[in-house]
Amino acid sequence: MLFSRRLFIPGLVLCLASCGFTPVYGPNGAGTALQNQITVNEPQDRDDYWFTQRFEERMGRSANAKYALVYNISTVEQGIAVNQEGNIERYDVLGRATYELRDAATDAVVSSGDVESFTGYSATGTSVASLAAERDARERLMIILADLVVTRLQATFKPAS
Repeated sequence: MLFSRRLFIPGLVLCLASCGFTPVYGPNGAGTALQNQITVNEPQDRDDYWFTQRFEERMGRSANAKYALVYNISTVEQGIAVNQEGNIERYDVLGRATYELRDAATDAVVSSGDVESFTGYSATGTSVASLAAERDARERLMIILADLVVTRLQATFKPAS
């Protein structure tokens, strides 16, 4: 029995349609409903700045938003590689973002959750190079966390019909 794409593609489309699959950016999709509709608090530190910048890059910015994103970011740095002299040469930066999407008019929580990830950096070389590597790792972590929050919101948000 030969595999036929002519039968597989229409069958796949029918299966997806029957399970309630809705494209995120399709009509009535969460991506369309949330795009340019979320305001984020002003950043308080560098991590907040990178998180907010990436979030707004993905979701847009609105002065007259229907929703407000309230979030809290926590990070922990762990030394993971030690040389023979006892100096730490590699670090992991673990991050967690808890968030609530609130209705701007009623302050009711529409969606909430938390996401986690990590990045790493090398602390070998000069102190300037190590500081630059740490800053880059934290920036990458905030971008990852913002992307995860956006993905969760788009996957779980139910637009009003």
